[in-house]
Amino acid sequence: MQNDSLFDRASESHFAGDLARARQLYAELLAVDAAHAGAMFRLGVIGLQEGAPADATGWLERALAVDPGQRRYREALAQAYAMAGRHAEAAAVYRGLLAEEATSVDFRCGLAAALQAHGALAQAADAWRAALQSDANRADVWNNLGNCLRLLGESGEGEAAYRRALAIRPGDANALTNLGTLLQERGHDEEALAHLRAALAAAPDTAVAMINVGVLLTRLGHLDEALSLLERAVALEPHVAHAAYNYGVALQARGQLPEAQAQYRRALALDPALAEAANNLGNVCRDLGEHRAAHEAYETAIRVRPGFVDAYNNAANLMRARGRLDEAQALLRQALDLDPSRSATLNNLGNVLKDCGDLDEGIECFRRAVMIEPGNLTAHGNLLYALSFQAADPKAILDEARRWSAQHEAPLGPARTHDDAEPAEGRRLRIGYVSADFREHCQALFMTPLLAHHDRTRFEIHAYSSVVRPDATTARLASHVENWHEVRGLSDAALADTIRADGIDILVDLTMHMSDGRPLLFARKPAPVQVAWLAYPGTTGIGAIDWRLTDPWLDPPGHDGHYTERSWRLPHTFWCYDPLASEPEVNALPASSAGYVTLGSLNNPCKLTDTTLRLWARVFARLPTARLVLMAAEGGAQRRLAQRLAHAGIDPSRVRFLPFRPRDAYLRSYREFDLSLDTLPYNGHTTSLDAFWMGVPVVTRIGPTVAGRAGLSQLANLGLTDLAADSDEAFVEAAVSLATDLPRLAMLRATLRERMAQSPLMDGERFARGVESAYEGMWRVASQSRPGA
Repeated sequence: MQNDSLFDRASESHFAGDLARARQLYAELLAVDAAHAGAMFRLGVIGLQEGAPADATGWLERALAVDPGQRRYREALAQAYAMAGRHAEAAAVYRGLLAEEATSVDFRCGLAAALQAHGALAQAADAWRAALQSDANRADVWNNLGNCLRLLGESGEGEAAYRRALAIRPGDANALTNLGTLLQERGHDEEALAHLRAALAAAPDTAVAMINVGVLLTRLGHLDEALSLLERAVALEPHVAHAAYNYGVALQARGQLPEAQAQYRRALALDPALAEAANNLGNVCRDLGEHRAAHEAYETAIRVRPGFVDAYNNAANLMRARGRLDEAQALLRQALDLDPSRSATLNNLGNVLKDCGDLDEGIECFRRAVMIEPGNLTAHGNLLYALSFQAADPKAILDEARRWSAQHEAPLGPARTHDDAEPAEGRRLRIGYVSADFREHCQALFMTPLLAHHDRTRFEIHAYSSVVRPDATTARLASHVENWHEVRGLSDAALADTIRADGIDILVDLTMHMSDGRPLLFARKPAPVQVAWLAYPGTTGIGAIDWRLTDPWLDPPGHDGHYTERSWRLPHTFWCYDPLASEPEVNALPASSAGYVTLGSLNNPCKLTDTTLRLWARVFARLPTARLVLMAAEGGAQRRLAQRLAHAGIDPSRVRFLPFRPRDAYLRSYREFDLSLDTLPYNGHTTSLDAFWMGVPVVTRIGPTVAGRAGLSQLANLGLTDLAADSDEAFVEAAVSLATDLPRLAMLRATLRERMAQSPLMDGERFARGVESAYEGMWRVASQSRPGA
């Protein structure tokens, strides 16, 4: 009787929720009756209630040892095993229970859940189906079957199961969420959003539902609503790392980088193993220019998830940006060891190899990336651009450009809409320039003269800037632009809508297939007339781009078939140059005091092809005391280039390498040599203009492609066409003749800067009038060819 009274008092405390008092009384009962199975069972239940599965299983196993016939003890033990992660043992208990009651839906569900958690997915699916044979109207079971089928990779059947659950219980938040996220994974974003919104309506104060909707809205570019929902989710669940992380993703997409950085740091403080947050933190720190912090974040991501390929890629891209190419290459090769078929890794490795001067291997990486993932827009653009440095036949470039268009542009054709070109009498033509390089970048050397001299009475100028970190050069360029638009946060589709709304007449692509270009913006044809210019004098392959600007030297008659665009030749030059500084001054000819002539090239190593090095070797064979200065990254890139020089016939002991330098130091490098040798098949462009500005003449070899006629174009505008050779023999003779004519070299040293300043290459006003005349001519052609004109 005393034991019964003590058990009743313990039960009363237990049912009242006073678990501590109940535990004490059950323990007192066991002290006087060590075999009281009921007290052991209740202590096991308290363990379940408190989330202490080890305590629960211990007490329940003791209770069953005393009274093995109690089914409820076994039911509780199965739950305890599941809570403890002992899923195989939980499944065994449920099988025993089903042997006694084969039609129990609850036991079948328990078995199915245990099998699924144990990884026996096919058996789990059979168990869920068996439960439904007993009761086909259980929405929760249909939902769980959908989850299991999804894990099995049977997404179609999983979707059907979720829909059955919703047919039974239309407002089931779990089924709505699961169906929504499955549809999202399958790319059915709009239908997914409808279901996730319904889940949020069914559970309006649930942070998880807010996060699911917010994540998809972020992906769809609906950032205002996404940010509002995700901010509420963080307020509701301030200690949930994924809430902070996803809020950070939306803030990053909006371009609010410091705020995103704070959320990623918050997520990592809550969950130091959240590798995605560390990786994204690295990206934000990189974009903010905090390179050390970015490196540390990527290292954290890799440490907590050693197989995190994306983090390896991002760390490698950071090393590449900092000129640490050996480290970048090592990281990317580690990433390829983890996943040899990752297209993004091959693309990034291609970029690093190209920077190192290993052009052929880099192009092979781009080709493999495109073969593995034909839809990889970036890799395909990099392949097309890189071919300009390798191909001696313009047809090879054009063929790849057309393949790019068929893969990436053609799917956008049916949705392409724009207003027809109307005669512009009585109004200004609206010109839009699109670039991510309105910053301290070589592009600013050419945009400044044009923007500063545009005729505002005839043209309304817009700039659409995707600059990551605006700087003083950005501000200088913006001061010359009537309508400056920061559009980094806009998708191509959203930006196309913005440009249409702005009524742009002529849209100019300044980046083409170079880094951070927007080729799919132009593929959407947001303006009646579209033009490619400046990035490089080649073709985009984009059928929606109508024209390309060029000049008579780059494209003499007969070259128009090399491009998908029509060619509009400016009167004099493709380039109009402003060094944006008067320093450094031109120095005296180094050979006058050195006793030998120094030749040089500060072109990117990817231009130093074997064809180029063999041609240069013929020059050096004729100039036994000459020296050579080249630019290459420190480490493996310089070592491999030295080996290639030796193989071509140039003694590496005659060569000095310079690392990549900031612009001021880079310009001062030209003070160290007397004469520049051009590259083939891709001539120097900006580097040659820099050389002329610093008093260094350039001897060029005219090539078969437009990129190989840049030297001719620039020299023609300087009146120095005798330095442009149309054969290898003529190149060698021109270089040797000039290198051994110190008086002429000294004269050129003293006069080239002034010659530049007086030439079309630096006449911003004349250049702007030529470009404007081109725009008016293009508009006239378009308006005359419109339907009904």
